[in-house]
Amino acid sequence: MSTTALPGLAERIEAAVRATPGVRSVYRAGSLVSNLVGVGAVAVGISPIDEPLVAVRVVGEGAEVEASLGIEYSASALDLLRDVRAAIGEVLAEDGLGSVGTVLTIAYVHPREASSD
Repeated sequence: MSTTALPGLAERIEAAVRATPGVRSVYRAGSLVSNLVGVGAVAVGISPIDEPLVAVRVVGEGAEVEASLGIEYSASALDLLRDVRAAIGEVLAEDGLGSVGTVLTIAYVHPREASSD
């Protein structure tokens, strides 16, 4: 396998992350600088605007995944991160891949006032 992501893999992982109870939103993975460069690339037409928000890189028989999450205020961060990792693992297993590394960042905790509870 190559060191790039398989077609559709990032999108399927993003969908699995979004479907995890307690996850309210997914933000573009990466540092502020890399995100600014990415926005610039979209602005000048170098990069497509609809790229997945989850970063995936296939390495040998596994994959590295990076995602930034917005979570419900009432969610247990540890439980939620465990559930997201499990959801990612299921998608990777469907493609015969293991996890080489998963980096999950809680970028935002939605306030109680914004909750649908």
